[in-house]
Amino acid sequence: MDYKTPTSIDDAIQLLVNATGPVQLLAGGTDLLVQIRAGFNKPTLVVDLKNIPELRKMSINGNGTRIGAAVSGAELNENSDIKAAWPGVVEATDLIGSTQIQGRASLGGNLCNASPAADTVPALVAAGSSCLIAGPEGERTVPVEEVPTGPGQTSLKKGEFVVEFQLPKKLARSSDAYLRFIPRTEMDIAVVGAGVSLTLDESGICQSARIALGAVAPTVVVVESGAEALIGSKLDDDALGKLKAAASAACKPIDDKRGTVEFRVDVAGVLATRAALIAKHRAEVN
Repeated sequence: MDYKTPTSIDDAIQLLVNATGPVQLLAGGTDLLVQIRAGFNKPTLVVDLKNIPELRKMSINGNGTRIGAAVSGAELNENSDIKAAWPGVVEATDLIGSTQIQGRASLGGNLCNASPAADTVPALVAAGSSCLIAGPEGERTVPVEEVPTGPGQTSLKKGEFVVEFQLPKKLARSSDAYLRFIPRTEMDIAVVGAGVSLTLDESGICQSARIALGAVAPTVVVVESGAEALIGSKLDDDALGKLKAAASAACKPIDDKRGTVEFRVDVAGVLATRAALIAKHRAEVN
């Protein structure tokens, strides 16, 4: 196995394009190294993206928020401006692993590992995030939800990788939240995850909303009917009841050792309503 550490986007693309065997990208390595050690993944080339400056930057301004694909969870959690603008995205990132893992794990790695239970993906999707992708044919921007296509599979073409995440401009009286259910109190994989982003008007009526669920289908589920249930309401019991029903109905989970289909369906509705109320409270105080 060969290991390369390019220092530019162009150098990384050339390495990927010229590779003749199985290639793996490393943005943090917290999943990849475990897979290699267990023998599940046997690349002939590992390309470490951590030394490319564009993948390590964070910024927030009037046009929105930019987070490099290789920024670690620990670095993101220490950025007070981004944490204030998008607390749901940051809290989802903060749920990944231990303190040691946080020093390496990245948004790009979490997305492109393409686990149905990835914590950051529902939060990013709820926030309306897009990915800037670089490759041999240039750059393209796609919504985050279009990158994973199934467990362990992505829509990235040969030679492509995620450079940064682009979050929209933060609006007044808007916020987001992410919740998950796990069997243990920490460092476990989500049985269900729910991300909610919403905007209120001056009277507290919801003007826009996005709902995304994780670990209840092969890829993240966008619950449009759940968002529609909130829009035009003050998130009263009737609206929240409709959201709960819509979230549960959108689920297409499996039975496994961490949860049954019935349990996941029920919990998805509960978490979506709780996350919506947290996001509402945060929006009211913004």
